[in-house]
Amino acid sequence: RSSSSRSVLRCSLKRVGAMSIIGHAGWRSRGYLPHCDNAGLVQHVVFGLHDALPAHVPFESDDQLDEGHGACLLRDGDCADIVERVLLKADASQYRLVAWCVMPNHVHVVFEQMAGRLLGRAVQELKSVSAHRINKQLSRKGAVWRREYFDRYMRDGDHLVQTVRYVEANPVKAGLVENVMDWPFSSGSYSARKLGD
Repeated sequence: RSSSSRSVLRCSLKRVGAMSIIGHAGWRSRGYLPHCDNAGLVQHVVFGLHDALPAHVPFESDDQLDEGHGACLLRDGDCADIVERVLLKADASQYRLVAWCVMPNHVHVVFEQMAGRLLGRAVQELKSVSAHRINKQLSRKGAVWRREYFDRYMRDGDHLVQTVRYVEANPVKAGLVENVMDWPFSSGSYSARKLGD
């Protein structure tokens, strides 16, 4: 995480204007939430389990998800591990991973978009691959993830640092652990876990 974070901090965060980089969508909306898609942008993406919120309730803030609604399939360590492994496997091929946190009913990911890799396609692939594996793990069928996701691009280095801190501290904020290092499915504890392997 640290070398990736430093390289992303060194990269010049592109200003998003009316023009998008060839092959990227720029500003768009698939319904409720607007999305910004450009190569080189560092994005904070949040996607929730299909039952993390009632179907009629639009996603408006992370606080809604931290309340722990739904079956919380990702409370199962094997399912959370599946999501983390899918995130790590796509690093450097779909995006440049900066930070992540797999919560009981939602996921935070901070990554830099790569040229030619559309934001929506990267998120859809993460959700599709992990949903298939989670369903297989639990011997179940059906939707795993909500259709929509939230994304916010990082406007500068300070915004990025604050966002990474927020993502890694999300389990503490939600009252799940007392220390960032105690949450097993986050970039906040990843380096220490890898050293212990």
